[in-house]
Amino acid sequence: MTEIIKKPFNVREIREEFPALRQEIYGKNLIYFDNGATSQKPQIVLNAINKFYSKENANIHRGVHFMSQKATTEFEEARKQIQHFINARKAEEIIFTKGTTDGINLVASSYGELLTAGDEILITAMEHHSNIVPWQMLCQRKGLILRVAPINFKGELIIEEFDKLLSKKTKLLAITHISNTLGTINPVKELTQKAHAVGAKVLLDGAQSIQHMKIDVKDLDCDFYVFSSHKLFGPTGIGVLYGKEDLLDRMPPYQGGGDMISRVTFEHTSYNELPFKFEAGTPHIAGGICLGTSVGFLNSIDLDGAQKHEAELTKYAEHLLDTFEGLHIIGEAKNKTSVISFTVDGIHPFDIGTLLDKQGIAVRTGHHCTQPLMDFYKIPGTTRASFAFYNTKEEIDLFVEALEKSINMLK
Repeated sequence: MTEIIKKPFNVREIREEFPALRQEIYGKNLIYFDNGATSQKPQIVLNAINKFYSKENANIHRGVHFMSQKATTEFEEARKQIQHFINARKAEEIIFTKGTTDGINLVASSYGELLTAGDEILITAMEHHSNIVPWQMLCQRKGLILRVAPINFKGELIIEEFDKLLSKKTKLLAITHISNTLGTINPVKELTQKAHAVGAKVLLDGAQSIQHMKIDVKDLDCDFYVFSSHKLFGPTGIGVLYGKEDLLDRMPPYQGGGDMISRVTFEHTSYNELPFKFEAGTPHIAGGICLGTSVGFLNSIDLDGAQKHEAELTKYAEHLLDTFEGLHIIGEAKNKTSVISFTVDGIHPFDIGTLLDKQGIAVRTGHHCTQPLMDFYKIPGTTRASFAFYNTKEEIDLFVEALEKSINMLK
């Protein structure tokens, strides 16, 4: 295999790849700090979307004609690219889904069928709703018990309390790798080892980690890893569930329909092999192919340099925000990245977000699909600035200036 030569990370050059960043909002140059919700797309991904629908649009796997064969080849090549990107053992361990939420629901519905009444599922107090509600539904359906590991006020998992909750009854640990609200990076490799020691399987919610750090599922030794394309600079409506082959083989299908079958009669249906057993119906073909394009783009840049740049942005922004009287950063874990959530005394986050928007700055306001976390901090929500490697310190300076102006207007 030819070694890919990567150029040193250069944020100015990277920004040129993202046309959305060159637009104006209300007469101001766009500053996009809502990357935790979704990322912008490089031109190479936009070109790939157009190319597929213009020249290659055909259904996959069953067609004998040229366009179907070409689409099938590109779709399965994308699967292999993703396999190598996260260092999975086999392409068959890569299941295309609609996104992180769909991947978690797949595991809850399928792996959940292997569990019995009284078994326990362990999550944490910092989870996204997508990593809470499916387990609640499963527990109600199967008579399971949901345990929640607490956090401290800095937004860090209390390991001693986690250890107390982990037991032989624990059959699954489902935990976010990086909190979408706090930016906390959980010690998932250590926690996975602890879970495996009591016989539990481990699902990692990678929605916020896949775009910020190099993921090696073999090194992490997780049983499941889920992520979404749209946060990895790819299209919406497509994502990935990685699962260990032996475990996926044991799990029943999630949905019935085309492509997940081997043979159908009115009396009996036999199921297809991996990964197709979990991919019923026509998939998001363009999405899968263009996710592969996004992964190829990321493989061409210095990801270590990008990660260092994002860490510097986060520290720089936190340092400036610490100078604001009455501003409180929610989530001050020692190990965190790329997300800053904050409140300002006497001002609703929605009002801050609205005024920042009028100054061309996109942030997220609200509970960020982590209402139990908001309850823990006794707040209705936060303003959240979340960064990607194409953001700059100059943008942070303008953000801080605009935030000061907004706060003064609202006091």
